[in-house]
Amino acid sequence: MKAFAQLFLSLDETNKTNEKVKVLKDYFNTVPDTDKMHMLALFTGRRPKRQINSTLVRNWAIEASHIPAWLFEESYHVVGDLAETMALLMPQSDASSSKALTEWIAEINALNDKTEEQKKEWLMESWAMLDNQERFVFNKLLTGSFRVGVSQNLVIKALADISGLEPAVLTHRIMGSWLPETYQFSQLLAEQDAEASISRPYPFFLAYPIQETSEKQKTPAEVGIALGDASDWQAEWKWDGIRAQMIKRNGEIFIWSRGEDLATEKFPELHLFLNALPDGTVIDGEILSFQNGLPMPFNVLQTRIGRKNLSKKILEESPVAVIAYDCLEHKGEDIRYKTQTERREILEQLQTETRYSEVFRISSLIQFESWEQLGSIREQSRAMIAEGIMLKRKSAAYQVGRRRGDWWKWKIDPLSVDAVLIYAQKGHGRRADLYTDYTFAVWDGDKLVPFAKAYSGLTDAEINKVDYFIKRNTIEKFGPVRTVKPELVFEIGFEGINKSTRHKSGIALRFPRILRWRHDKPKEEADTLESLKALLGE
Repeated sequence: MKAFAQLFLSLDETNKTNEKVKVLKDYFNTVPDTDKMHMLALFTGRRPKRQINSTLVRNWAIEASHIPAWLFEESYHVVGDLAETMALLMPQSDASSSKALTEWIAEINALNDKTEEQKKEWLMESWAMLDNQERFVFNKLLTGSFRVGVSQNLVIKALADISGLEPAVLTHRIMGSWLPETYQFSQLLAEQDAEASISRPYPFFLAYPIQETSEKQKTPAEVGIALGDASDWQAEWKWDGIRAQMIKRNGEIFIWSRGEDLATEKFPELHLFLNALPDGTVIDGEILSFQNGLPMPFNVLQTRIGRKNLSKKILEESPVAVIAYDCLEHKGEDIRYKTQTERREILEQLQTETRYSEVFRISSLIQFESWEQLGSIREQSRAMIAEGIMLKRKSAAYQVGRRRGDWWKWKIDPLSVDAVLIYAQKGHGRRADLYTDYTFAVWDGDKLVPFAKAYSGLTDAEINKVDYFIKRNTIEKFGPVRTVKPELVFEIGFEGINKSTRHKSGIALRFPRILRWRHDKPKEEADTLESLKALLGE
């Protein structure tokens, strides 16, 4: 644990890419192979399951800290992170554990079979044998909140440097379903990956946004200047669903989401077409709810996400289909090296050979001769239940991760309303002492009705100014939440709007964020709930 805690601290202390890679390489070169695999699992989002509920952990931390509960809670509201609060409040310790990361995670996983008293005894003993930095990282693991400010790409780069393997090969090998207890480091770095699971997906190729810093999208003329001759590109609608890879190998089928969740059983409607595909096929596409041949809004698909059991009613109300973008593997061959045009021809051939065109659809190509013509077509995006347009270079190979040059997303301008800030809560991490999480309201008659939360869109300077206002204009306190004097107006952007029975306003927004601070607008001129509902067609 000491080596892992030091790794976490060293990575947190630098913003320099080369230094982060060096720290990662040093860790890989000094710890046992089992710890390397557990570190890889943690750094790629495979956290151990939380075995003790947060209320018990908090109560036992208060006891171990020898402070009153009210002081612990006030400290937590200031720090904004339970794991860090516990580590800061516990008595200073010079102890240090000789247990490896692998041993600690094994003990955490074994808690499932322990009684509450046994869990408490183990936790108190564990805290006593760790120093302050080790406790902080241990608490992160225990509470299931472990995050680290290092991209997977940097971890892969460090591995590539010490192994001599290509980053793309390593990225592929850590995809899919694997456990650090059974997947060995020697297997990961083997020259021939003969043990590769038949279920393993490929790393996804991600589009780069046409615009980078502004919410205002580029004009067709600006797109043309950036991308060149329109005839070199194919255009498709940018759908709003679940990006997924569908795999058929050795007679078995698998559906992987982009978040590396195995979702095969969540979409039974797709099984017939997947089973009809030839062995050695991998398709990349978007899963959407479809009805009467038309895509449905994302919130319909959301009714299925996270449900353990799919009832007949859910399946009837939110039937799904695949809009296929690409073919990555054909007849057992990795064809990502082929051009976009060649892979498209193979994809079309696969659809022709199957009999399930209702659920196996291919992303339609948009016919256009100029960027101006495509710009006009793009204005139809919302009517198509799409977010905008995807642009793909016809000669492009299928690459790994987000790369500039060959795949671009040209989204439509967001919908927006002017709203009043009414509630605020402190952030986390480096912003734990600043109010950065906001709730906004619009007018319903003479009352302000909350309708959205937003956490992004302001500069650091603007956040400091808003924080200054909130701390001096708090009306009430409800735990960590502050009711704020309704005065500040902001333009809130969002991708879509839907009815919602779970919200007081009766609506729910898709991807709300702050577009700008409206210094020019008094609160009385903020938008109304009626204007929001008008976007629903009411």
